[in-house]
Amino acid sequence: MEKGNQTVVNEFILSGLTNIPDLQVPLFWVFLLIYVITLIGNGGMILLITIDSRLHTPMYFFLKSLSFCDLCYSTLIAPKMLQNFLAERKVISWPACAVQMYLNGALSDTECLLLAVMAYDRYMAICNPLLYRATMSRRFCSQLVAGVCAVGLVESMIVTCLTFRLSFCRSNVINHFFCDMAPLLVLACSDTHINENLVMISTCFIVLCSVVTILLSYACSISAILQIHSVEGRRKAFSTCASHLTLVVMFYGTFLFMYLRPISTYSMDTDKMASILYTLVITMLNPFIYSLRNREVKDALKKAMKKLLSTS
Repeated sequence: MEKGNQTVVNEFILSGLTNIPDLQVPLFWVFLLIYVITLIGNGGMILLITIDSRLHTPMYFFLKSLSFCDLCYSTLIAPKMLQNFLAERKVISWPACAVQMYLNGALSDTECLLLAVMAYDRYMAICNPLLYRATMSRRFCSQLVAGVCAVGLVESMIVTCLTFRLSFCRSNVINHFFCDMAPLLVLACSDTHINENLVMISTCFIVLCSVVTILLSYACSISAILQIHSVEGRRKAFSTCASHLTLVVMFYGTFLFMYLRPISTYSMDTDKMASILYTLVITMLNPFIYSLRNREVKDALKKAMKKLLSTS
């Protein structure tokens, strides 16, 4: 930081999860394991859906997109976090911090909206099975994914630009393990009310649209499922919905906790634990929640393993 008439921040220091030296190496191995499992789980899901023609359906196209989003999410956070566990100075440059915050916001918004799109897909499959293939065409599915990505990228760009137009003159130490908006606003010596209000409004809009879509979709879907006479048909439909609802509850719970609160209530320990949950733990669990509860995915995995063993 250079001092003159004003303070100019050229870099930030990430405080990390803990300052206790004896915990740095054990935490490194714990989160390295989480990251490796995330890479294997999400990368494996993407590969499996790509190579198995039986999984070339809209539902698995969206699941593949979700896995790719989770893969990007964990890769955005984990490598720098792992490096800082072993580094003496946990420094991140001003541009790198801005990019990390921008991509973090874009990916979280995209995943939030993507879960709503997946709920709509289940509604179409269960309530309009005869029109499902025609309505949920590959082109339309691609447009939906492109649309939610565009919304996430634009919303995050606005928030990030407004955040990094602020003056940071109090300190350059970010009380977090990555560049997130809340700990950055704590460091600002400019008025942050516009930023807080903008984030509250944009988050409420995205979450409200997503939650309303999910609730309406599942209300109609569950009503239609209860009218299915086949026990096996009801079981399969409920199983698919249960996997998706598990992801929804986990993601939206932590997402709402992180961003729909005043900055004045910011707590270091609480927010760090919540951030670990939605940036690393949930991204690791998502592919396993779907694969362990989905017979088609398990059958495709068995087929792929048999083919791999027969060629080796």
